[in-house]
Amino acid sequence: MSEEVLAKLRHGLEERERLELSPLACLSNQGLRRRPDPLTDQGHRLPFAVDADRVLHSLAYTRYIDKTQVFSLVDNDQISHRVLHVQLVSKIGRTLGRLLSLNQDLIEAIALAHDLGHPPFGHDGETYLSEKCSQHGMGPFLHNVQSVHFLERLEKGGRGLNLTLQVLDGVLAHDGEVHSMGLTPWRHKSFDDLDREGEAKQKDPSLNLTPMTLEGCLVRMADTIAYVGRDWEDAILLGLVQREELPLEIKQVLGDSNGTMVYRLVEDLVAYSLDQDYLSFSPQVGRALGELKAFNLERIYLNPLIKTEHPKIARIFDQLFEAYLMDVKKGNTQSAIYREFLDLMDKAYLEETPPAAMVRDFIAGMTDQAFLKRFKDLSLPGELPSRLNFVHPA
Repeated sequence: MSEEVLAKLRHGLEERERLELSPLACLSNQGLRRRPDPLTDQGHRLPFAVDADRVLHSLAYTRYIDKTQVFSLVDNDQISHRVLHVQLVSKIGRTLGRLLSLNQDLIEAIALAHDLGHPPFGHDGETYLSEKCSQHGMGPFLHNVQSVHFLERLEKGGRGLNLTLQVLDGVLAHDGEVHSMGLTPWRHKSFDDLDREGEAKQKDPSLNLTPMTLEGCLVRMADTIAYVGRDWEDAILLGLVQREELPLEIKQVLGDSNGTMVYRLVEDLVAYSLDQDYLSFSPQVGRALGELKAFNLERIYLNPLIKTEHPKIARIFDQLFEAYLMDVKKGNTQSAIYREFLDLMDKAYLEETPPAAMVRDFIAGMTDQAFLKRFKDLSLPGELPSRLNFVHPA
């Protein structure tokens, strides 16, 4: 096809967005990149659709397949992993975006990328890696900050994916664990703002960042909708909780199944947010959602039955980190950190990155199984964690 035909096609897509999307939506032609990118300035694909494709084809996205969502070391193929979670966030987000006339390409790109920085073994692994990072003067490890780091600095051998500001901002500010009754975007950010917010979040993990677009706010809400009921169903499947244990005040508002919870949360969010420059649940649904998240925290996420092997996992984080740090300092090019990571990175990364940060980036990128295999290969002292066997009650 000629350049003229492609330009006409692209113009038609941009015009369709202008006519069909909400005046509050972020149009694709508003996408900003840190550096010029000829591949996105021409052709038929719009900028946020390009970003979604780049995320989908990234190495970090490929590693989602064996990264824990909540339950680690579980012998049950029906339990959610990180790859399913981000797909659910994308699907729910795009459904909400369609109903609210927002940019579905931008929603998809943020949703697919938002958890790329998660280390092995989910939020518990994040805690263990954070302890090592703090010990070595890097401050806490935060998966949303690391996600942006993967996208901007580690993909493509250190060149990064050159994604739009709007996508990177949505990833940095997603914070799905923070309970939000409503969100109003903080518009007109720049890349300087993105960098400042990343540094501020690193210094103060409790800092609540606000996305710059309604689409970013929507992904943050969709993140919660995607995991809160699914984690409940997984816990029932493993016999950790029973459906009848859900408090009546939650059940009456949200139901007691993932399908009902998702439907009611989506329906309520749309009803209270349509044509508004904010996203919000109704007071009744917002309160019930907060109670459900608190219930899940106590009965699922802090349940000691799912953490019996975690002291071993914590020790492995410690031992792998120190072993790889020694390999980098000694220049042991036969080490896995060289063969699988540093040998693939560009000169600038190797010259600018301290050894401890290299180790952080390498471990953060591992899947659960790769993490355990690297420990076994190093022949370090300590027993590998066992698989957990839960039996669903008859």
